[in-house]
Amino acid sequence: MDFVSAIRRDSDLFYATAVSADPDRGVPSCPAWTIADLVWHLGSVHWFWGTDIELRAADPAELKQRAPSRPTGDYGDLVAWCRSQRDRLIDLLDATPDDIPVWTWALNETDHTVGFIRRHQVQEAAVHRWDMQSAARTGPPDPIEAEVASDSIDEMLTITLPWGVRPDKPLPGTVHIHCTDTPGEWLVHADGRVEPIHAKGDAAIRGTASDILLGLYDRIPIDDLDLIGDTSLVRELAERVNTD
Repeated sequence: MDFVSAIRRDSDLFYATAVSADPDRGVPSCPAWTIADLVWHLGSVHWFWGTDIELRAADPAELKQRAPSRPTGDYGDLVAWCRSQRDRLIDLLDATPDDIPVWTWALNETDHTVGFIRRHQVQEAAVHRWDMQSAARTGPPDPIEAEVASDSIDEMLTITLPWGVRPDKPLPGTVHIHCTDTPGEWLVHADGRVEPIHAKGDAAIRGTASDILLGLYDRIPIDDLDLIGDTSLVRELAERVNTD
């Protein structure tokens, strides 16, 4: 998958929707935010990771010291600034190899690279695009593209899940996750190990890749998916993996 093209595609849709949306309207999937807050959040994310690449930062403190203030002009100025940060991030990703070391929040040192940023920013753009379309109420939000969603689930399970599930913080059972519209199957072991295989677990989640990702991110109720076996185990996995 071309990660940069995926970032560009979903963030283009995000800003195209944002520019004509009511900035004071609430965002149902992010209850503490208005649409203007959502725009500022994604623009800040673009700025943060672009600056991380630019500085080859070794510590997040380097970035926090340079954090910009939220634009104080009108809403159009905010959208324009945030979109410019998206463009800057994409330019930096295009110009920088994956193996360049930078600070990231991943537990594994091998994921402290520009490659991590390139991959993770795909789901930042996709999930927040879904948030924006949901909040703007111009029609049902577009599902997340199946290949993007499947890869995002894989990244979520292998890189994010270890923050919440590991040998010293085990799940009470195993969970099988199965995308029904695109390749993507995983068995999550109680100790947090993840295998990309078809296998029977104590519980299972089945659905489109988009719905599974949105369920794990608490954008749609996890119970709306096809759940098999111990549903409380599925809910616990979703709570443990969602750090957003």
